[in-house]
Amino acid sequence: MKHLFLVFVLLSCPIVLAQQVADDWSPTVKIDASQHGEAISPFIYGQFIEHLGRCINGGGIWAEMLEDRKFFYHVGDKESPWKAIYDCNLRMTEQQPFVGKHSPESFTAENEEPRWLGVWQNGLAVRKGKKYIGYAWVKPSEGIQRIEVHFHWSNKKEEHDAFKMPVNVGDFYKIEFTYEPIGDFDNVMIEIAAFGKGIFTVGCVSLMPADNVNGLRADTLELLKRLDSPIYRWPGGNFVSGYDWKDGIGERDKRPPRKNPAWKGVEPNDFGVNEFLYFCEILKTEPYIAVNTGNGDVVNAVQELEYVNGAVQTPMGKLREEHGHAEPYNVTWWGIGNEMYGNWQIGHIPVAKYVEKHNAFVDAFREKDAKVKVIGVGNVGKWDEAFLPGTAKHLDLISEHFYVGATKDNVTEHVRQIPNEVKRIADAHRQYRKTLQNFKDVTIPIALDEWNYWHKTPQIFGELGIRYNVKDGLGIAAGLHEFVRQSDVYFMANYAQTVNVIGCIKTSKTAAKMETTGLVLELYRKHFGQLPVKTETETEIKPSPVDVQATVSDDDLCIGIVNSLSRDVTIKLDIQKFDTAGKKLKRYEIADPHEDPNGFNDPDQPYRIEIQETENVTFNGSAVVKPYSVTLLKFDGTSTPKH
Repeated sequence: MKHLFLVFVLLSCPIVLAQQVADDWSPTVKIDASQHGEAISPFIYGQFIEHLGRCINGGGIWAEMLEDRKFFYHVGDKESPWKAIYDCNLRMTEQQPFVGKHSPESFTAENEEPRWLGVWQNGLAVRKGKKYIGYAWVKPSEGIQRIEVHFHWSNKKEEHDAFKMPVNVGDFYKIEFTYEPIGDFDNVMIEIAAFGKGIFTVGCVSLMPADNVNGLRADTLELLKRLDSPIYRWPGGNFVSGYDWKDGIGERDKRPPRKNPAWKGVEPNDFGVNEFLYFCEILKTEPYIAVNTGNGDVVNAVQELEYVNGAVQTPMGKLREEHGHAEPYNVTWWGIGNEMYGNWQIGHIPVAKYVEKHNAFVDAFREKDAKVKVIGVGNVGKWDEAFLPGTAKHLDLISEHFYVGATKDNVTEHVRQIPNEVKRIADAHRQYRKTLQNFKDVTIPIALDEWNYWHKTPQIFGELGIRYNVKDGLGIAAGLHEFVRQSDVYFMANYAQTVNVIGCIKTSKTAAKMETTGLVLELYRKHFGQLPVKTETETEIKPSPVDVQATVSDDDLCIGIVNSLSRDVTIKLDIQKFDTAGKKLKRYEIADPHEDPNGFNDPDQPYRIEIQETENVTFNGSAVVKPYSVTLLKFDGTSTPKH
């Protein structure tokens, strides 16, 4: 059956505003488990990560603790986190720099006695009982007597650790060190220091917790495993339209730092295509790589495809082997550009010209690797109306994006923003299939590969690092219900952008926690079913303050309930064609213990809001759900619904 019977039913009764709900309001939900919609794609639980803010770098996914570790900025400038040690003489030399355009070179003047030279950075947070590993590439000249790495944790001269390093005059060489702090400190300074009379050049520096997993931050990784997303989109986003993937391959310390082409800050290029594909491997997820159709060209993009999927006999496959990965990665999903409809996008061109560009990219991709699946840039409205007819034979999926930004005081209205957008886009594409020339009767499913709330609230967790609360979690749950109702149209959805940047996981320098939105994604991914079933909510209230959707998997029935009211609601469940007698019933619940729709989790505090699980629940034909809550009721629980 199609989506029509799955729509959240509001019976034709007089409309009552949500804030006028009576205290004894108790809706009836009718569930017919024999009437199935189309199977729910597991890819609706996808994620998206971009090189923006603190999503990857800056203490998000990547474990590097130092900022500007390759010295993109001039040491001492206001943009640079680095300063010259003891105000020594320092210049940025462009003569044979270690990486990038220049390297910091500190030196003694002719009339100076031997002194300390080097660079320092502060603001590092460390914890007792943890080990930290680091290294620096240095080049001392004649006259340098000793090299040391110092960690200062207070202004008292005696309160620091010093590690002596070998002095080798000549070219750059690597010094390595390990640091085990004696306490918990939030503003540690690291110094890369040399004593003597001469020149001391620092090429790049790195410091990570010793528990990093090939450069991935361990605590973030554990939360990502809990999300269990089946697919990750990368590297952008606006970032990809100015990104050269070749900057992110080869020896990591030699990859050039670049100004982020779309956002603030510097991209160190430590997390490139091989790191992303390792990230996907360790998370047991599928990669989805977007290529640059902004200032990039077909040749560069096809080389990227060959680097990722080509045999070792190909030029790029051989290069990949030289970089440590002989076997092809065999990546299926490829995004052809990002938001090229927008004048904010690098390389934006009119849609008619972009159709030609898209088709040229796809032709070249399919010629190189016939197994790839391509995703084109969509945007409901005039863009889609021109783009879809011209690219119908050059698409496997069509991308759409939405963000809703208003934080509404009325919680029901706030929640409904997400499912309303999911439905709006689905409805538009059904209409396109009926009316657009060359697109009639063509079934190109949607990849909603960016979707989320995007509030204009303080950016606590770096650039676009806004905090999410309970009512945001309710909206994400209602959005998942809507994806289920529209399962005939949506093949993929990628929550943006996973960590810190409008993300469902938030990190501080030393801790990571799941946001309320992350808890919802974790819960539904693990327990919601494979097939939508007919679910009708009888209510005279519009918009309804409860959103209910049921699914089945094998012998399981799972019912998702979102309550956006400030009080308990008793929901009468009329379940047909599913025998609840003798079935085990589990209850999963996400709610603030203080019944606050603005409650949240903070990475540096114990969890305030968690998934609460109750086994062996008695079912009497109804369910009482808490204020501002997400509830899953799961009958049987013996089969595995995850898919």
